[in-house]
Amino acid sequence: MSEQTAAADFAALLRELKDRSGLSYGVLAKRLHMSTSTLHRYCNGDAVPADYAPVERLARLCKARSEELVELHRRWVLADAVRGRKPAAVAGTPSVEEGADTGPGAAAADAPPVEESSAAPVGPTITSPVQEAPEAGTTDPAPSRRRTRTAVLAGIAVAAVAAGVTFAVGLPGGGGSDGDAGAGRQRPVGAAGVTAEESTTASASPTSSSSASPSTSAKEKSPTRTPAGSAPDGAPDGEKQKGGVPVTVQADPYAWESPCSQRYLADQPASEMKPPPVEEGAAAWVAAHGAVSSGQQYLRVTVQGAGPETVVIDGLTVRVAGKRAPLAWNDYAMAYPGVGCGGGVETRAFAVDLDSARPSLAPEPGNDDFPFKVSESDPEVYYITASVSSYDVDWYLELKWSSGDRSGTLTVDDQGRPFRTSGNKGRPAYEFPIGGDGWVPEGTTKLE
Repeated sequence: MSEQTAAADFAALLRELKDRSGLSYGVLAKRLHMSTSTLHRYCNGDAVPADYAPVERLARLCKARSEELVELHRRWVLADAVRGRKPAAVAGTPSVEEGADTGPGAAAADAPPVEESSAAPVGPTITSPVQEAPEAGTTDPAPSRRRTRTAVLAGIAVAAVAAGVTFAVGLPGGGGSDGDAGAGRQRPVGAAGVTAEESTTASASPTSSSSASPSTSAKEKSPTRTPAGSAPDGAPDGEKQKGGVPVTVQADPYAWESPCSQRYLADQPASEMKPPPVEEGAAAWVAAHGAVSSGQQYLRVTVQGAGPETVVIDGLTVRVAGKRAPLAWNDYAMAYPGVGCGGGVETRAFAVDLDSARPSLAPEPGNDDFPFKVSESDPEVYYITASVSSYDVDWYLELKWSSGDRSGTLTVDDQGRPFRTSGNKGRPAYEFPIGGDGWVPEGTTKLE
């Protein structure tokens, strides 16, 4: 599918939802906190949003049905995947960063709010099994090196997709005990957290022991990592010859089922906390405060085939890397008091109780269970709600796939570290009143 076709298909559905809502571009843009021109470009197919969060909020504002939300996300995944396959303009001209929106006013319209700009943005890290492309804005006149660019040459981009691309988003913390959590939060974001391993490799054993050192537990129990798109050294010859992993995975630990359900624990007093972010600003907000998902974590996992062949996703297994007593930090609610929140169970929705001795995914009522099939033109999105009350848990997922005579496992974690979710029972809770200038104890806001 060409970039123009994918963008047009995505924009057509977006425009249909907008027209059906009866709301003007100006009204929708104001509610979405974006410029009217940016919304025009999205609905006309002139630009594809770099993040799905504003698209989902727009669809919900337009009263999209659950099946339309799934279809809209599928079309956005396809449009986002192919937009990096642009041929180089002229030899010697600066290369364009993959996924960059170069339309007029894009930088200003899509920039995060000023209140979140002090933190280094934490976004998806994309790695490719072929040579890295030069940094944006640099030139590479050598013909032999130009042939290896992955972000700007269409032929190599197609090969990169076929070989596999891994995505992950970084979450601070994860693995440190209460005493060293502050130090753990300062660690720089590492490599992408979706890695491939040979199907015969022994899986990491779950542990529920709270006496083990969390950092040691995470390190010892995480599978050995090899670059996605290439087979491990011990893999069968056929696996190496066929080009490696046939699926790509994007894990988003900052997704919100709704603002009303999202809370974070932070080891900072309320007087030093910034106001609640919008969903797309959650990554920067979490990084700035060293926050940890509180009581519940909503994880969105997008799986797409790297080629035309069908790949069977056999299952997702929950692995626990460590358990400790819940964090004794303050609990901050993202919802504004008195503001209602929509929501509903998505298709492909699963739940997991991290308090359990052997946590496992269970489909939400009305949802099917694994296996599912994916291909390059037919991705799948899995929504996982991980709940916990009695522990501070480090955990990750193992995705099992098979295609023909090949099979394997992808470890889905937080850029080389486990996801981290902590219980919040008895913790001091705070809310942020609309129009207020600071956090106040939860339940004390007077509603008119």
